[in-house]
Parts: sequence; C-alpha cells; structure tokens
Amino acid sequence: MSIEKAYNSWAEQYDTNENKTRDLDIKSTIEILSKYDFENVLELGCGTGKNTKWLLENAKQIIGLDFSQEMLNKAREKISDDNVTFKKADLTKNWEVDNDFANLITCSLTLEHIENLNYIFNQARLKLKTDGLFFISELHPFKQYTGSKARYETENGTEELEVYIHHVSEYIDVAKKNSLELVELKEWFDEGIENGLPRLISFVFKK
Repeated sequence: MSIEKAYNSWAEQYDTNENKTRDLDIKSTIEILSKYDFENVLELGCGTGKNTKWLLENAKQIIGLDFSQEMLNKAREKISDDNVTFKKADLTKNWEVDNDFANLITCSLTLEHIENLNYIFNQARLKLKTDGLFFISELHPFKQYTGSKARYETENGTEELEVYIHHVSEYIDVAKKNSLELVELKEWFDEGIENGLPRLISFVFKK
C-alpha cells in the first residue's frame, strides 16, 4: 500500500486510536513552541490538524500542507477558521507557498516518510523569514534502529508504512548545508521510561 493510500485509510481512526507517538508529539510541540513568538505558520504534514488548533491560538495565519486528502478532510471538519488554509501537497515537490512567508515552519512525524531531507530543508529556508524557526518532531532514530515505524491496526491486521531512517547527524548536517542554525535539540521519553529508548526527537533550527 502506498503511503498516501495508507494515510487515507488511517484518517478515520487517527485521532481516536491508542497512539503514544501521536500523543507525545502533541506534548513536545506545545512544550517547545510555547517559548517562541510567531505569526505566520507553515505546517508540514498537518494531517488531521492535531497540532493546528493549538498553533492557531498563537498564530495569525496558518497554511497546513499534507498529501492525504482524507487527513485534510478530518482537519477541515475540526477547524473552520478564515486564518487557516489546508492544502493537498507533495512535500517532495515545489511548495506553493510564498517565499519569506513563515515565522515558523513545523514538521511532525513526517520526515520518516521522505528520503531526501535536503530538499525539505532547502524549501524550508526559502519559505522562512529571516530569523524564522523550523521545528521538527520525529520518531527517534534509536527507536527506528529497533524496527519501530509508523503503523496502525486494520481489520486485516497491522499495516506498517514505508519509512526511511534519518540519523541525528543527518538532520544537523543538512540544516547546516542550508544555512539553518541549530537552536535546540531534545529527546522525548514515554512517561516512566526515562532510562529506556527515547520515543521522539525534536529540533529547532533558525534561519
């Protein structure tokens, strides 16, 4: 099953099924971004809008991009606001967003499905204003090394999605190549398992 078809199928249950990765991503997004000011936000892989509602409490304008039409349909059901625009988009191709648009670009649980990080960082640099921030929250590569990947349950069993492993050094090296400065890096653990493998890793880069 293609990634697009998988997420279209997952959309109906994405917000309601048990998902520690999704829940921890919401926590990491709020905890990290509460420290920063932003007005115009570009949300990559916005999905069902799980982070959009909180972002809207702090931003004046949001553009959410996702390649899954069914995920976007769910987002539009939950969020009807003139300051939010949801668009179907392939992030591996040119983003139809004005250059120098965003004070903040967010990317959550998305890059494991994209092989070429350099293209994403290059586009992010173009779309960010000077001093703009690029926030990334992804499944930690340490979890990926053990075989963990995006998956969901169907009536026919567990559906695992195609993923790519991006090492911590790759994120930092590609950011540097695109003139983005690392501001913050944090690892996120499941509650009560702080001595185990981290579930997520987050970065904040600055243009």
